[in-house]
Amino acid sequence: MRVLCLNAGSSSLKAAGFAIDATGDEPARAVSLSVDRIDADPARSEAYVDALDGVAAACDRDEFVPDVIAHRLVHGGPELLEHTVITDAVRAELDRATAFAPLHLPGALAVLDAARNRFSAAVQVGCLDTAFHRRLPPAARRLPLGADLDAAGIRRYGFHGLSYEYLVHRLGDSLGRRAVLAHLGNGASLAAVLDGVGVDTTMGLTPAGGIMMGTRPGDLDPGVLLYMLRAGAVDTGQLERVVDRESGLLAVSERSADVRDLLAAREDGDGRATLALEMYESIAAKHVAGFTTVLRGLDTLVFTGGVGEHAAAVRHGIAARLTHLGVAVDAAANEAGAPVISEPRAAVTVRVEPTDEEFMMAVHAARLVG
Repeated sequence: MRVLCLNAGSSSLKAAGFAIDATGDEPARAVSLSVDRIDADPARSEAYVDALDGVAAACDRDEFVPDVIAHRLVHGGPELLEHTVITDAVRAELDRATAFAPLHLPGALAVLDAARNRFSAAVQVGCLDTAFHRRLPPAARRLPLGADLDAAGIRRYGFHGLSYEYLVHRLGDSLGRRAVLAHLGNGASLAAVLDGVGVDTTMGLTPAGGIMMGTRPGDLDPGVLLYMLRAGAVDTGQLERVVDRESGLLAVSERSADVRDLLAAREDGDGRATLALEMYESIAAKHVAGFTTVLRGLDTLVFTGGVGEHAAAVRHGIAARLTHLGVAVDAAANEAGAPVISEPRAAVTVRVEPTDEEFMMAVHAARLVG
C-alpha cells in the first residue's frame, strides 16, 4: 500500500509518501517534501492548492502513485473524535468544525478537496489531532461552564495528538508510567500521559489555549478579552488576529516569534527577547509541575517539536525550574541534543525525541483502509 500523508499547518504543507507492508506497523518513507511560509488568508486557500500541485508534481517525478491519502486535521469538532475515512458526511461535518480552528482548518480542507480531485482513485483518510485526547477523564475534559455549553461542544479537546501518539508508539515502555510530553514549536502544548494514555493536556477548546506560543498567548484571563471588546479596542475580527497571530513570543519580544531569533537577541542583551523567553520557559515549567498532581509524580519528561528538539537553552531553562521534582539535566548531553539528557542518577528521565506525525498518519491509514 502506498500512502501519501498531507500535513497542512497554519503556514506550511508537509508531505510524505510511505510504502506499507502487510503488517502496517513500520511504514517506510519513500517521498518527503515541505512547502513552508505559505502566506494565505484563511478565507482564501489558493496558496495551499498551489502547494499541493507542487507535491503532486514531486509524486509524478518519483513515480509514487498513492492508494491512500491521509490528511492531518487539527479539529473535527464535537462529532468527529476518531481517525476516519473521509465520506461526504464527514466532509460536511468538517465544514461545521471550522469555527473551532479558523487558523488551521480552511487550508487543510482546501488541500483535502484538491486532493480528492487530483487523486480521485485514492481513498482519503482524516487523522484528527484531537483523537489522542478523546478519552480524557471528565475532570480534564469539562470546562468550568454550564451543562448547556458543555453539551454544545464547548469542552477541552486537546491538540498535537498525532505527535503524542508517535512518542507513545516510539518510546513504548521506556516512557515509564507517568510522563509529561512537551511538544514545543510555533504552536506548543503539553500532555500528561499515564500508562500510555493521555489524561490531561494544556490546550482546550482551540489551539490558542494552554502555554505561551510563537504568536498565540495561551491561557488568558477571559476578562482581558471581554475588556478589549467592551472598551472598543478591537472588533471580533481584530480580536481573532490578536489571539492567533499577534500575541505570544512575538508580542512580548516585539521582534520575532522564532525562538532562534530570540535566543540570538538574548545573547546580544535584548531585554524584551530575554523577557519573552523567560515567560515561555516559566509558563511551560509551571504546567509540567502542575501535571505531576494529575500523575501523582513524574517518571519521564519528553521534549519534541521544533523548539523542543533543537533549542537546548530553552530545554535547560525549563528543566532548571523543575529541580525540586528530581529533574536534573546533563549540560553536555543537552547541548548535543542526545536522546537522554538527564543526569544518570536523576529521579526523572528527560528525553529529546524527534516527532513524526506523518509516520503516525500512515499507520492509521493502513489500519483504516486495511
